[in-house]
Amino acid sequence: MQIHGGAWVIGDKREQGLPLLNHMAVQGWVGFNVNYRLSPRATWPEHLVDLKHFLRWYREHAEEYGADPDFLCVTGGSAGGHLTAMVALTANVPDFQPGFEDVDTSVQGAVPFYGVYDFVEPGPWPVPMGATRLVERMVVKRPFKEDREAFAKASPVHYLREDAPPFFVIHGSRDSLIPVAEARRFVERLRDASRSPVIYAEMKGSQHAFDVFPSYRTARVVEAVERYLTGLHREYTAGREPRAPEDIAGSLG
Repeated sequence: MQIHGGAWVIGDKREQGLPLLNHMAVQGWVGFNVNYRLSPRATWPEHLVDLKHFLRWYREHAEEYGADPDFLCVTGGSAGGHLTAMVALTANVPDFQPGFEDVDTSVQGAVPFYGVYDFVEPGPWPVPMGATRLVERMVVKRPFKEDREAFAKASPVHYLREDAPPFFVIHGSRDSLIPVAEARRFVERLRDASRSPVIYAEMKGSQHAFDVFPSYRTARVVEAVERYLTGLHREYTAGREPRAPEDIAGSLG
């Protein structure tokens, strides 16, 4: 499952994730590039609810495409990275699947690229991401100072838990849109909370959205993601606890 980025307001499934999806397809994987309603027409959490609807559809139709309805991994970049983390960390949360609360919306692995993981704490920004005009007025559409809880509930760090699925977090060291410190602090907190493997790859010299177009760096990342997900699937089919290949992070330095 590939989720496109675009600051929650632009973007389309035909534009992003293609190098990864094409490579995975060659390796025998089934890929789904998914759209969702965009702001300002959509108000959070409608973006996430749409993605949960896809999970419901996937459970019902995966076998028609040669996929396993009980095994699904999710990836995406930027806003898609944020949504990837939200999908992975909010399995079966009723607020995000209204009318289909009984559907299992868990995933077996997550690979967010250069995402936003905390709307409340400023961290790498001078002000919290939730207090920016984009997020406050166009996405969440609530006053940040008066309703910080709404922005916390839109933050992946709000849902860190022991039984989180495995994560492979990827970020560029020269990202000028979402500073790399955002990924570093998310990984640290996720590792403290989760008993599943959490791998972090920091791409030296990489800008935001470095993987949108084919390049040497993109090829190496795509290959690493494939090895990571194939490792997760191998453990799944063997009935073992998830364990990711140990060589992944080192090969991306």
